[in-house]
Amino acid sequence: MILDTFLQFWHIAILFFFVAILYSSVGFGGGSSYLAILALTGIVFTQIRATALLCNIVVVLGNILLFYRQNKIDLKKISPLVLLSVPMAYLGGYLKISQQFFFILLGFTLLFAAITMWISKKIIADEFDVKKTSFLKNTTFGGFIGFISGMVGIGGGIFLAPLLHLTNWDTPKKIAATASFFILVNSVSGLLGQYSNVDFYIDWNLTLILLIAVFIGGQIGSRISNSYFTPIQLKKATAILIAFVSFRILWKYLF
Repeated sequence: MILDTFLQFWHIAILFFFVAILYSSVGFGGGSSYLAILALTGIVFTQIRATALLCNIVVVLGNILLFYRQNKIDLKKISPLVLLSVPMAYLGGYLKISQQFFFILLGFTLLFAAITMWISKKIIADEFDVKKTSFLKNTTFGGFIGFISGMVGIGGGIFLAPLLHLTNWDTPKKIAATASFFILVNSVSGLLGQYSNVDFYIDWNLTLILLIAVFIGGQIGSRISNSYFTPIQLKKATAILIAFVSFRILWKYLF
């Protein structure tokens, strides 16, 4: 059964493998790209969200272990960001939404992700002017991002990281570590929310294949990051792909 599934979806597994390498190299899980790829396969949308979140979890776990060993994870500073994001991600995942609403929300999310990937650059400097953070702002931003992430099926790092960079929240390395932690807890919470919904469904044969692909890719990508290698051209190519998918989805469900 699982072999038949692999023969049917081997090209999806390869795409997931390369996406995991790309995203894990810059501290993300890859949820937006997993969603973009799965959205083109015709798989039922309730399964798309769960599969993307599981892949997120597998990829960022490797990142977090490496960041922890490097003492880049500041739980005291991260706590306000996840205080509301975890319950809100659960709520977003639990909500029963229509297929049309899901794909419209997904389309705009992917468009934002594409723009972010296109303009972002990997910064490896460790010292710059870190601004004092606001507990209320961090909690509010975290809760809002968590809710949207739970509904769409991503961890939220693609929203959080640009915001933290713009506000000089901390050093780039610590922001990457924070994004990985944020993605992990929100992905777990959003997945639990989906599991609590009566419409929850997942094809474990396909999901297992994709999890293996992203695990291997994530391990490679996280080690590429330690060598300070940034695949800028690959990031831009991925951004174009995601933008294409977002326009295609929005055109189908808005017009």
